[in-house]
Amino acid sequence: MPLSIVTRMRWRRRLRSLAALLLLAGLAVAVWTSQLPTAVAPLVRVIDGDSLTVRQEGGGTLTIRLTGIDAVEYRQDCARADGSRWPCGHDARNALERLVGRDLLHCDYAAKDRYGRTLASCRTQPGPDGVDLGAEMVRQGWAVAIGDAYAFEAAKAEAKQRGIWQGRFDAPAAWRAAHDRPAGAITPPDA
Repeated sequence: MPLSIVTRMRWRRRLRSLAALLLLAGLAVAVWTSQLPTAVAPLVRVIDGDSLTVRQEGGGTLTIRLTGIDAVEYRQDCARADGSRWPCGHDARNALERLVGRDLLHCDYAAKDRYGRTLASCRTQPGPDGVDLGAEMVRQGWAVAIGDAYAFEAAKAEAKQRGIWQGRFDAPAAWRAAHDRPAGAITPPDA
């Protein structure tokens, strides 16, 4: 028995709707996966808790400052709960070195800061499988969050008294304002 005209029109409408939904889903997936290209760069060295140097494709180096965080400065000391001083800046640098290892970094470059460093968010692997270095530094308590980027991680680190939150410390920006920046201070002395 042939289908009525009304039934055929309903099926055509349904097929058109399904095709439109599939097209929209395909576009959404394309937009989601076509984020800005991620630069893959080998690590040269970690400078401090939020800065590192990578090798560029052309052979030169690039100094990167991780976005969304502000780590304690390399020369900065913190106070433990008992009042004793400890070199928290050295520990922050060591924590970033452990996170990065000697693997390639996958970085999304954003802009340049006033010191000529490239602002970027970096991961240990592409996509969600890689560790977001900024988030992990805040989560471990070696950096404070700037803005809302890692507010959840910062609150958790403070509540669990991880890293610099185990005692008293000057906010990194306040510490920099109170201390002179030595000439060529982008790189710390090798310890």
